Amino acid sequence: MATIMSLTMSILSFMLIILLTILSEGSYTITAQQFSIKEATISEIQLAFRQNKLTSRKLVEFYIEEIKRLNPTLKGVIEVNPDALSQADKADCDRKTKSSTSLPALHGIPVLLKDNIGTKDKLNTTAGSFALLGSVVPRDAGVVSKLRRAGAIILGKASLSEWAAFRSTKAPNGFSARGGQGKNPYVLSADPCGSSSGSAISTAANLVTVALGTETDGSILCPSSANSVVGIKPTVGLTSRDQVIPVSPRQDTVGAISRTVSDAVFVLDVISGIDYNDPATTTWSKYIPQGGFKQFLNQNGLRGKRLGIVRNPFFGLLASDVVQHFEKHFQTLRHQGAVVVDNLQITNINDILNVTKSGEAVALAAEFKLSLNSYLKNLEVSPVRSLADEKINEFGQDIFLLAQTTNGIGATEKAALANLARLSREGFEKLMSDYKLDALVTPGSSVAPVLAIGGFPGINVPAGYDSKGVPFGINFGGLKGSESKLIEIAYEFEQATKVRKPPPV
Repeated sequence: MATIMSLTMSILSFMLIILLTILSEGSYTITAQQFSIKEATISEIQLAFRQNKLTSRKLVEFYIEEIKRLNPTLKGVIEVNPDALSQADKADCDRKTKSSTSLPALHGIPVLLKDNIGTKDKLNTTAGSFALLGSVVPRDAGVVSKLRRAGAIILGKASLSEWAAFRSTKAPNGFSARGGQGKNPYVLSADPCGSSSGSAISTAANLVTVALGTETDGSILCPSSANSVVGIKPTVGLTSRDQVIPVSPRQDTVGAISRTVSDAVFVLDVISGIDYNDPATTTWSKYIPQGGFKQFLNQNGLRGKRLGIVRNPFFGLLASDVVQHFEKHFQTLRHQGAVVVDNLQITNINDILNVTKSGEAVALAAEFKLSLNSYLKNLEVSPVRSLADEKINEFGQDIFLLAQTTNGIGATEKAALANLARLSREGFEKLMSDYKLDALVTPGSSVAPVLAIGGFPGINVPAGYDSKGVPFGINFGGLKGSESKLIEIAYEFEQATKVRKPPPV
């Protein structure tokens, strides 16, 4: 009996040793499972890479599975890059052979691109339209080239309001023929806004780490506000627009959409700078500080900043509970050391917000036809070669038809452009100068036209949720080249409030 018990104990001891060995050898898998990818920041992901808790392949696999699970409902992604996993494997290989401290912040990080940002690979670039399906760009967009050089993984293309919401006044925000109707992940029936809807939806719902969007007038700031994410709309010319399907070279800009200010800044550091295929970048790159923008992720960024609040007309349509949120935020700004100048007015604000009175509609229509025809003409392969070739029945194409009637920049367009410059000069620029402001503070994205017509930058930060759970943001807008100040302001506001929460999807 003693012999049997001894034998049994020996067997149990041996099995325990085997089990401990298996657990020890399998600790990598167990640890990796303990790392939560959802809501993880770039810094947290990079730390997990260094600690062997995560690989780029596992990260990409996670996002692909989440896209399979949620995208049939949210429709934030138009297509996934078939080369995403091979790019992830390369990033993992680089990490093993190179010092982790020498790798850029975006190395091995998946990025979604709005589907008007060109890629010379297996992905399409269509602005959500079947008309451009199968078209081939001559080269990667300038911002994509910068992402690739930084080691980022191009996960795929995000959905958008078709043709960047410049096709029809009747088309709903977030709808495209290729992508379907994008849905707000917080409240599916709520407006996801546009045109960079898919970039905001996908980032908010943890279908990707970060995304790129584009803005002509509100297309980054509005979906960022509506989907509780951070959106940076840079000074026009700070980031390259080469091989981005255009609306207006005068107003178009490419920016970052992410869940945190720091992540958006890491992306901005990569995509900003000179690209000789976009001459505007050679002028505006002077605003990029030596050492990049990340140095302005400052916990004391609000101290001494002069912030102007324009209530009229931006607060007029807000629900009372939302207004209360903003009153608390203004107190937070003051508590963190900012000088808040309240109840300011922008001269001619009603004209600025009216696209017809301001001249913005006239200018954009002519600029769109000229720039789009130039883009289409230079494609290596394309089913359409001019605006006149594109014919759409669903939701109509009244903006396209208006643009097609234009004939370059004539007297009418020049007058419109002069009026836009005057409105900026006498309105936003004068206000900022008169009160020596570092930033203008407004709710949501309603200030977008003010920033758009002058090429000014803005940052949206999550600011709360209304009584129905629909998100809204706070916008910090500044003069050209003021990204450094705006980042300081936005970052400390985010850290002081920590409003954002994951969507209930």
